[in-house]
Amino acid sequence: MNFASDTTAPAHPNVISAVLSANHDTAPSYGADPWTNKAKNALCDLFETDLAVTFVNSGTAANALALSLLCPPDGAILCHENAHINRDERGAPEFFTHGGKLLLLSGDHDRIFEDGLKAALKTIDRNFVHETPADVLSLSQLSEAGTAYDRALVSTLCAMAHEAGLHTHMDGARFANALANTGASPADMTWRAGVDVLSFGFTKNGAMGAEAVVLFGQHAKLFSSLEARRKRSGHMPPKQRYISAQVLAMLDNDLWLNLARHANAMASQLAEGFERSGAVLKHPVQGNEIFVCLKEGQETQLRAAGAQFYGWLDGSARFVTSWHTDPSDIQRALAALA
Repeated sequence: MNFASDTTAPAHPNVISAVLSANHDTAPSYGADPWTNKAKNALCDLFETDLAVTFVNSGTAANALALSLLCPPDGAILCHENAHINRDERGAPEFFTHGGKLLLLSGDHDRIFEDGLKAALKTIDRNFVHETPADVLSLSQLSEAGTAYDRALVSTLCAMAHEAGLHTHMDGARFANALANTGASPADMTWRAGVDVLSFGFTKNGAMGAEAVVLFGQHAKLFSSLEARRKRSGHMPPKQRYISAQVLAMLDNDLWLNLARHANAMASQLAEGFERSGAVLKHPVQGNEIFVCLKEGQETQLRAAGAQFYGWLDGSARFVTSWHTDPSDIQRALAALA
């Protein structure tokens, strides 16, 4: 019963098969291969628009590279105080931007809302030399509390940011889980809502290690700069076909979305069981993460039964389900509470 993280799950068999299928004969290096071209075309179809895209093997690399395109060394990135780029990436955005600052906002359930963004934007004065003005708004989808931004809120926040002259970025490490929860289309949740650049995660959802940096609209012209930064930072794999093959496998027949739906369903079942046991949910369950305040003795019971999960900074316990979570894992965990 491993609920520690969705990254503990194995890669989906279709992904392994796709990598093995790509492992024959020779192929052009550094993304000039047929798999990469097919993956780009598949993403164009998925998002219903032309776009530019490159692939890396970690979400931190995707976020840091994306933000380095949008934030100058003397600029700043607005994000939630608990955003992954602030809490869990060891200063990678600041490192890749050569000094860009993170300006932290608050908001319930680790989401930014209109009032908080409006107050932050109001303080920007690009003529005041002592201040670091914001250049980017970054939204985490799902948030670090496992909550989802709906399409309307993304659209409102992006419109506010654009009106203030900011670029917009979405950290979509669990983008699939958010779409499975909200029912929005990939296009409606991103470029149609005003997102300029997306870090599209596949690793947490069943890939071995595959993330996409997707540039929409006029931001596609930044592709050559993105490739230069990818090369300079050591994130341009010579045998990129193996990453692109993973993306193709995940996109084939909506595997990526079906796996997320399963993970979300498992989380919902576990959350409902926790509530029946008298435990209290810390945040709404809108994806594949549960943050729960366990009753006295429940943590001991769960760990004794073999359940793995993290204690969180706010005193709750975090449980993460994945494409690999079996319904029997949920039943065993809840039986331990009974």
